[in-house]
Amino acid sequence: MVSLRTWRALFFLLLTSLAGCTGLFFHPMPQHVRTPDQIGLKYREVFFTSRDNTPLHGWWLPAQGTVRGTVVFFHGNAENISTHIGAVFWLPKEGFNVFLPDYRGYGASQGTPEIKGLHADAESALDAVANMHDARDTPLIVFGQSLGGAVATYTVAHSRHRSRIKALIVESAFSSYRDIAREKLASFWLTWPLQYPLSWTVNDDYSPVKSIGHITPIPILLVYGDRDRIVPLAHGERLYNAAVEPKTLWVVPGGGHIDAFKRTEYRRALIDYLDPLLSGKP
Repeated sequence: MVSLRTWRALFFLLLTSLAGCTGLFFHPMPQHVRTPDQIGLKYREVFFTSRDNTPLHGWWLPAQGTVRGTVVFFHGNAENISTHIGAVFWLPKEGFNVFLPDYRGYGASQGTPEIKGLHADAESALDAVANMHDARDTPLIVFGQSLGGAVATYTVAHSRHRSRIKALIVESAFSSYRDIAREKLASFWLTWPLQYPLSWTVNDDYSPVKSIGHITPIPILLVYGDRDRIVPLAHGERLYNAAVEPKTLWVVPGGGHIDAFKRTEYRRALIDYLDPLLSGKP
């Protein structure tokens, strides 16, 4: 027998689906659960604006020791930078500045999340980094996880800052907004019959599979778990096939959703991957 809680959840899913599936993509949280200093990191708050003048917020984590580069990190669809900092907190110790922006409607950023606006926010984040005195002369690495990986792919493909970007790192990103919406709608019996008509309400213009072929000659690293039930490996394989060299696909054995860099061996492997790209040596 289906519980009242389940019926309410299914009813909410149907309502958000009928609203254009936005509820499938964005689950922001306004409150920060921690700040970088609480985990032993120096930081400063950065306030900047998106191209439509939406006020945005982010954190800047300075590199420790000699600066090797600056990582711009685009997080997934839930919560905010205070919960996603776990993906990149280890990078300052390796000599990387890290900039963590929050999209509109997330954390201390204002506005309401929507697909077009998030992509404008991402390019504005690159603009902000390019104008920072402590990042101005450093190579840029763009790193996105899940939704952030989709945003990062489109952003790098179309960015005015391409000449400074030395690598794009994408972990657990879906290949198409419309396709992942259809998959999620198909996974619930209440919305299964509506999976095709509702998925066509999703704006697919920014889907990474349409942009990834235009990123060359910037190197692309795709990272996917082979047991990811949220964004299956098939999405990574589709992106890899659509990408142009130089491109690399890491499949994490037993890996779930965005958990590769929780593992020490993959953190080390990422540094080893970046070293020759930043030094200019093959």
